[in-house]
Amino acid sequence: MKQKQFFLLLLFCTWVWNLSAQLTIITAVPDNTPDGASIYIAGSFNGWNEANASYALSEQANGTYTITFSPTPGLLEFKFTRGSWATVEGNEFGGFLPNRTFNYNGSPTTLTLEILTWEDLGSTGGNTTATYNVDVVDEDFFIPQLNRNRRIWIYLPPNYNTSNNYYPVLYMHDGQNLFDAYSSAFGEWEVDESLNELFDEGDDGVIVVGIDNGGANRLNEYSPWVNPSYGGGEGDEYIAFIVETLKPYIDQNYRTRPQRDYTGIMGSSMGGLISLYAAIEYQDVFSKAGIFSASFWFSDECYQHVSATGKEMDTKFYLIAGQQEGSGGGQVIDMNAMYNTLLGAGFDSEEVIAIAHADGQHSEWYWRREFPDGYEWLYSDASSTDTRQITPNMGIRLYPNPVNGLLQLEFAQMPAALQYDVRDLNGAVVRERSAFVQQGISMAGLAAGYYVVSLYDDNGLWYCQKVLVQ
Repeated sequence: MKQKQFFLLLLFCTWVWNLSAQLTIITAVPDNTPDGASIYIAGSFNGWNEANASYALSEQANGTYTITFSPTPGLLEFKFTRGSWATVEGNEFGGFLPNRTFNYNGSPTTLTLEILTWEDLGSTGGNTTATYNVDVVDEDFFIPQLNRNRRIWIYLPPNYNTSNNYYPVLYMHDGQNLFDAYSSAFGEWEVDESLNELFDEGDDGVIVVGIDNGGANRLNEYSPWVNPSYGGGEGDEYIAFIVETLKPYIDQNYRTRPQRDYTGIMGSSMGGLISLYAAIEYQDVFSKAGIFSASFWFSDECYQHVSATGKEMDTKFYLIAGQQEGSGGGQVIDMNAMYNTLLGAGFDSEEVIAIAHADGQHSEWYWRREFPDGYEWLYSDASSTDTRQITPNMGIRLYPNPVNGLLQLEFAQMPAALQYDVRDLNGAVVRERSAFVQQGISMAGLAAGYYVVSLYDDNGLWYCQKVLVQ
């Protein structure tokens, strides 16, 4: 009998606690919110479901929206959406907004907030700080390796449209923070302004490709290793996207120097971690890595990966960190450990530079200030040219084009160890890379349409051509 009474008392106490442990959120919405829009809250408390009907907010007579629910006490992370991640809330400029956080103590609480903008609708001001030579390649470039879409930016040198030059390329992460304050969450790097100024001073120019981060998926995508507290584990797929899908697209559609000697990758924080991984894992693709304030703390496996892989090809690594980053300058300590690891893996002191700044902080202003020096050091040996320098003097011929069977390859001078692959226009590999076959490349069995045939030598991509399959 006493056991039953205790059980009933426990149920009663739980019921009372659930009544009292409620969080009420009231939020204003921007003026351009569509009439009748459904607004949801998605966060750590509901598996980041962006359209969960149980977490839909109710519209009030005064135009605000509200919801009351009972989350588990602790640190909450969340965002508002209109039913999908494509319609997630943005910062004041209509750009990426980091996750909101609130430390809920379990008592009845009312939180009053404001949704500033929606990413898909942008700022009501409609301004931009990007220079004239920055453009968006695609607002929704498909990432087949992750089954997601992402905005891709491109910076073209000032003389791109008035010359026949081919340019080195720098791939950068956190694209929304590179060129435009209106898409940045914490301020922009001013990559475009810096490069334009260097160009005016005599620099040959470089193409910069910026890849927006994945918002809630950023930590997952920027590490191939899993951190039990923060995620990770999708870094392999993300870098494979850059190497297998995005780079072939850029090389096909812009005047690039596609060889590894002219290709680099750069990022900060988690973007620095994934840049290091890419440069080690794909030494045949990247010869330069800008690693700013890298989050080496995320996984010790980053050191093991460098040591286990070792040096395969000459590669330049530019590392910086600030004494104001991490407890007791922890970011600098980690950077120095990676510097020594790279040297131990076979890279020499002329290939690796590590610079600590006394005033450096984990912030865009710091990376903005240091970007020009990092770029100049990395690309001091990579210039633009008026020819791509991979085909004109080699007499390459791929025929017939259009083709409905065997694609023939004719060379005046064929490099050693030639390999090839075939991709569709989304960058998906439809013929895996294999050694060159003298008889040609079979295009049989492919659906009618355009494909990109890429040829590789020991230094990476050597030649590519669009081919029509009938």
